[in-house]
Parts: sequence; C-alpha cells; structure tokens
Amino acid sequence: MTFEHSPYRLAEELELYLGDPNDRRGPFSYDTCARLDAREEFPAEICRLLDDWGLPDYYVPTLAGGRLRDYEHALQLMRTVARRDLTVAVAHGKTYLGAVCVWIAGSAEQAARLGADIRAGVPVALGLTERAHGSDLLAGEVEAVPDGSGNWRVSGEKWLINNATRGSVLTLLARTAEDGGPRGFSVLLADKRELESGSYRHLPKVPTHGIRGADISGIALDRARLPRSTVVGGEGGGIETVLKALQLTRTMCASLSLGAADHGLALALDFAEQRRLYGRPLAQLPQARHVLSAAAADVLVHEALALVASRLVHTATGELSVMSAVTKYLVPTGTEELLRELAALLGARAFLTGVERYGMFEKIERDHRIVSLFDGNTLVNLNSLVSQFRSLVRNWRRPRLDPAPACDLSVPLPDFDPADLSLMSRYGSSLLSALPAWTAALEGHPAAEAARRLLAVTEGVIEEMAAPRELVGGVPYEAFETARRLCLCCAGAACMGLWLHNRLVATGGVWRDGVWLRAGLDRLLVRLGEHQRAADREAYDRLLDEAYAARSAGRLFSLLRLDLARETV
Repeated sequence: MTFEHSPYRLAEELELYLGDPNDRRGPFSYDTCARLDAREEFPAEICRLLDDWGLPDYYVPTLAGGRLRDYEHALQLMRTVARRDLTVAVAHGKTYLGAVCVWIAGSAEQAARLGADIRAGVPVALGLTERAHGSDLLAGEVEAVPDGSGNWRVSGEKWLINNATRGSVLTLLARTAEDGGPRGFSVLLADKRELESGSYRHLPKVPTHGIRGADISGIALDRARLPRSTVVGGEGGGIETVLKALQLTRTMCASLSLGAADHGLALALDFAEQRRLYGRPLAQLPQARHVLSAAAADVLVHEALALVASRLVHTATGELSVMSAVTKYLVPTGTEELLRELAALLGARAFLTGVERYGMFEKIERDHRIVSLFDGNTLVNLNSLVSQFRSLVRNWRRPRLDPAPACDLSVPLPDFDPADLSLMSRYGSSLLSALPAWTAALEGHPAAEAARRLLAVTEGVIEEMAAPRELVGGVPYEAFETARRLCLCCAGAACMGLWLHNRLVATGGVWRDGVWLRAGLDRLLVRLGEHQRAADREAYDRLLDEAYAARSAGRLFSLLRLDLARETV
C-alpha cells in the first residue's frame, strides 16, 4: 500500500517502542498483563512506561501545552495500547476523560495548570456516577454549598469511579442549586493534594469481572473545601458541560473496541491456521472461513466508522451529538458480537487461561464487556439518537456541511473548536445525507449493488424515523430498533465516503478492487437482516487472504499500513 497516514505512523512509533508483546521479558507483554490480571493488580509499571514515551502529552490540547492537535492521532494511539491490554488502556486513558470538561469549558488558567499536571504524569478522574443513581445525572446528591467566605463545601459520595483513589485531581459534578434541575449542577475541579485532612476518604476498590486491575473505586467527601474559582465553565453549566464532553469521549471509546478486536482476530487467525481438522487446517474449512472473514469485514467497518467519526470532531463539530452516539453504540456492541463468534471458533481455548497464547482471548472478551457501559450505555446512546430523529429526517438529502473533509485523509483537519459543540444537531448528519450521492458515484463498481440496497434500507429507516409515535410511558422498543438500524446505515455511509475519497492513493492490499468496501457493505446488510449469508463470497475470501498476508508480514490487519513490533507467530 502506497498511502502513508500520520496517525498510523505515530501509533506505529508507540507500538515499536513497546516491543514484542509475546516476549515474556518485556514490561508490556501479554504474559505480564495476564499475571497482573490474575492478581487484580494495577499496571503501575506499564503506566510509567507510557508516561516515559510521552502518551500523557496527547491527552492535553496544544493550547494547554500538550500535543493533542487532532482526535484521529489520539484514536490510533489508544487503539495501540488497547490492542495489548484493555486494563492498561482504561487505567491510563482515563486521565483524558477526567480532564475533558476543562478542555471544553475551563479557563485558560485552569487548562494550563491541569495540562502541566497531566504531562507530569498526574492521574485525573471524572466523578460523575453515584451508587443510587448511575447514569441519571440529574438525580445526583453530591452537593456543593457556599460557605460565605468564597469557598464551596462539598459533601457526598461518587462511586464506580475509575482512578478515584489513584487520581490526584478529580473533575466532580455537584449539585450547586438546592432544587437541582438542568441548571442546578456545576463541574468543580478538586485537587486532593489541596484538600483539608479528614475532608475526604477513598471508598474500597470494587471487584470487577473484567479490567480487574483498574482502580474502580470511589470517594466520599465531608464538607471538603474548594475555592469558588474551581468551577469549570460557570455555575449551573455542569450538565451541559458534561454532556458535551461525553461526545468526545464516546467517540474515543471506539479505540478500546478496535484494539480488542485487533487482538482477538489475530488470535483466531493464528489458531485457525495451526489447528487441523479432517487432515487440513481449520482455516480452510468453509464454516471457519465464514466466521473469520465476517469478523475481518466487521473489524474494517468499525475502523472506517471510528476513523471518520474522529475527523468529524473537527469538520462537523456541531453534528457530533449524532455521530458520537452512533459510534459509541455500534463499535462496542459490534465488537462484542465479533468476539462471541470468534470464541465459538476457538472452542475451549476461548475460556481457558494460561493455555498457550490463546489464553489471552478469555481476558480480551471479559475486559471488553465493560466498554459498552462507559460514557453512557447502549440504551443511553440509542435514546440520544431517538431524540434527534426529527432533525435527521428534516435534513435528509440536504446536507448543510460537506462531509468530504472527514473522509478524505489527505485533507488537513482544522483546529477543534469546543464552542461548536451542541447538545443536539440542528442539521442532522451530513455524512448520512451524502449517502445518495455516494451511491450514485459507485455506479459500475462491484460494490454498486450493495450500495443501492443500503440506500434503500436507509430510506426505509428515514420513513420509520418520520412516523409519529406515542411517547407516553417512555420510548417504544420500535424506536430503539430504528436507531440501531440507523447506526448501521451511518457506518455504511462512512465506508463509502472513505473509499471514494481515498481510492486513488490507497491502492494496494484491502483497497484493491474495493475488496474491503464490498465485504464491509455486504456485512452491514447481513447485520441489517437483508440477507442471512454473505452475498459477495469472493470479496470475503480475498479479505481473509489479506488478513493472513498481514499476519505473515508482521503488519496490523487494518485499512492503512501499520507495522507491528514483530510477534512470534
């Protein structure tokens, strides 16, 4: 493949720095991660290794002294960490989540101070959830009361907080108006190093099924004194700030799923090549090839969606309420299904630990189950899309923004402006609205028929979204199903746009003859229930051959080239 793309080159730099994950002597090896997981031990040494490389710099925007210029680079860096171990990715990457409210709504002074801390390796946490209320932010009971001398007095508990104990700085959502409500909460920046002794205590680590070594704990505050200046984004603006921040973190959560899928698929490919049944490798048997090639197609579809979404952060910021929900729903849930299918292929080796290198698969699947819960669970994201059906219908076939810059990888990304974030997209989705034009542009291509069928499905989804609904008693199931199908249609649009705008420069490997696009669109039609089995069998077979070629050459199976630290296959 001739096309070089800087986010993949940067991720490759980190990958090579971390060394061969199969080398048991390496500090960030699969073996080391398995031992830490068995002991439920925090991966402190590995986190220091990432600090030494400079990963925290990429959690801090350039305006705050860091190196976070665009979210496409951040996506590929965190995918690289997650490919080795999700616990490490969650434990280390949580600092970005803890800081993002400051990046989008904080003062220059707050951002500069927090940026310096993060670049020095200080962990940061985000205190949102509470034991009795979960995702219901408006029910939060942690309260901040003015003490009459220029300070807040903060009391209450935050629970199930990643880095609550290890984090030195916490971004807290607290009720600052007695009656609460949408304008009754504020975001406060709490530095535990400056809190009075006895004004807070850490809650015990919560045992978890996956990511066992992560610091999932909590904090209890008892009239902890915080200066009024610690408010981020103005008093009463906490809910809006958090919801806008989650648009960024939901988009970035795709990196966790991409990394888990990369690792899981690699293990399954190796197993199927080495395992023999009926006198030949499992990889040559039709059912095994079907499972592997379908997984390979899903991996690339998810990658395409995440890649385009990370660029839309910059090019269509006001539409991110739609695209972040699509990405956060589809990539984690799709990866869960992908891993379940591969687990069936691996059989017992998908459940046993310490069995050759395939014992890692059990940990991958177990760890990944929590990703769909992060930053708003599946229903939260689908409900967010349901609430925007009207705008999506109104703007169908008339995009207000050009989605091409998000798809054309040769186009430099503009600076991200957090002021452009919006709780609801006024103009729907420019990406989805481009689907008719992109379908027409594929006329004569081997993927044209699949594109036409996807467009027809999308038009049906638009009709379903336009149908009046009785909302008394809550959102009906049918609306959630429509939102699920909408996500698959948006993924198809991302695939088409990405292929059309890069096909002249990305010409080898999975791009040759549009193989990845053909298999990807076909898989989306299967997931939409349009047919039960693969229709373009040749595309799947060629895609699987490309996956094995990448494994043999020591490359990541991916849309764009990325050389791996040489694994012992």
